Amino acid sequence: MSRHIALIPAAGVGARFGAGKPKQYVEINGQTVLQHTLAVFLAHAQIDHIAVVLSPEDNFFQTASNHKLSVLKCGGETRAETVRNGLAALLQQGLAAPHDNILVHDAARCCLPPEALSRLIQEAGGQAEGGILAVPVADTLKRADAAQHIGATVARAGLWQAQTPQLFQAALLQRALDVGDLSAITDEASAVEALGVQPLLVQGDSRNLKLTLPQDEYIVRLLLADKSHAPV
Repeated sequence: MSRHIALIPAAGVGARFGAGKPKQYVEINGQTVLQHTLAVFLAHAQIDHIAVVLSPEDNFFQTASNHKLSVLKCGGETRAETVRNGLAALLQQGLAAPHDNILVHDAARCCLPPEALSRLIQEAGGQAEGGILAVPVADTLKRADAAQHIGATVARAGLWQAQTPQLFQAALLQRALDVGDLSAITDEASAVEALGVQPLLVQGDSRNLKLTLPQDEYIVRLLLADKSHAPV
């Protein structure tokens, strides 16, 4: 039977956030962003193990030890390289098997609702093609020209905005990331798509936003505060 293993790439520097340190280590409501993120997976009954993948030079990571959590200091220069290295370490150390489901999740998406995580596991966990959380695009989309004027309005019908976690069997994900040039890979689904595989789109949640810019922090603080007061 396949297990569900979360892989959290957390080797980035978060340059756009401008906090003077990696954004996953910014403190919000008494804990770092990464700690909030890990808490979602540690508390979820269907997650068998969590691996956080850090830069080899990381001196920021601090969290209570937990039998469900492994820390892998093998992060790379890019997200895709970090995921590839982390997955290889999981397989080499026997922490994951080729048929296990790997759920790759952004360290900076610390407001993931548990029900969205459950929905992904339920709907995509048994799919050979895997699947990702995503939300239909709601806003009107504009394509800019070279002078940053509107060049065209893009029809949004059928367009979805990708989120994480993105769930794939370890063997499929390893094969998708086993390429020489990872520069064009923006998420795990794009790597799998390059193999001709069509992952499932699973309804995500607008609260599952990614902390990217300084103005995002205000919304994240509100969401985490609301979550801490929610009934159990």
